[in-house]
Amino acid sequence: MAKLYLKFEQAVLKEFTLARGEVTIGRLPDNLVQVDNLAVSSHHCRLYWDVDHYTLEDNNSLNGTFVNNQRISKAALKDGDQVLVGKHTLVFDDSVEDDVPLPIAERHMPMVPTLDATVVLDSKKTKEILARPTLGLAVETEPASAARERAGVLYVIAGKTDQERYVLSGRLTAIGKSEMATIRLKGWFKPKVAAVINRREGKYYVAPSESKVKIKINDERISGQRELKDGDLIEFSGVTLSFSFSE
Repeated sequence: MAKLYLKFEQAVLKEFTLARGEVTIGRLPDNLVQVDNLAVSSHHCRLYWDVDHYTLEDNNSLNGTFVNNQRISKAALKDGDQVLVGKHTLVFDDSVEDDVPLPIAERHMPMVPTLDATVVLDSKKTKEILARPTLGLAVETEPASAARERAGVLYVIAGKTDQERYVLSGRLTAIGKSEMATIRLKGWFKPKVAAVINRREGKYYVAPSESKVKIKINDERISGQRELKDGDLIEFSGVTLSFSFSE
């Protein structure tokens, strides 16, 4: 069965098992594969089964769709291909043979209003996956219902970062020294992406970006995703952060 892995830098954010049908990819939540970033068009591209292989087709997206650093309008995918959508990467894995592939997880989403316009990426920097700080994850827009919920806030207790306080307003917060990270760590030996915080239904979940990154919550090491509670202390990569909900 074929799979898609959604990645930001080296961190795998989601895994999708594909069926021999059509998969839509874009910024809005009615897509089967949602890439929640303003550099991605509302319905950016689509992936579908074409006789004996998967084909990827761009939907006239503003910033384009790239396969192995080559801009495409339509392309047959093969095992190991890397698809660049905005600032995220989709890795196509077709290494496991299976005559009856499992369907992608069903998502029944309500109709949603149009979100903010897609931000245009500098074409010279797209292939290098570089972006201005103002295009970072912090500016991603959420539906009005989510905006009314209490937002999480991180306060820097120890360590070097680019700010002392961060409001977690987006669905995805990347932490590391990468220019695309929402929370920028300072230091030569800091990982590009040390941790990722996901927001789902008003709750926040933190996870290390890779196994070698050690994260502690309240002095207890975690190995996978963990929900954050008000007052939690988070430690990793020489940084200590305090989590709380805003009033």
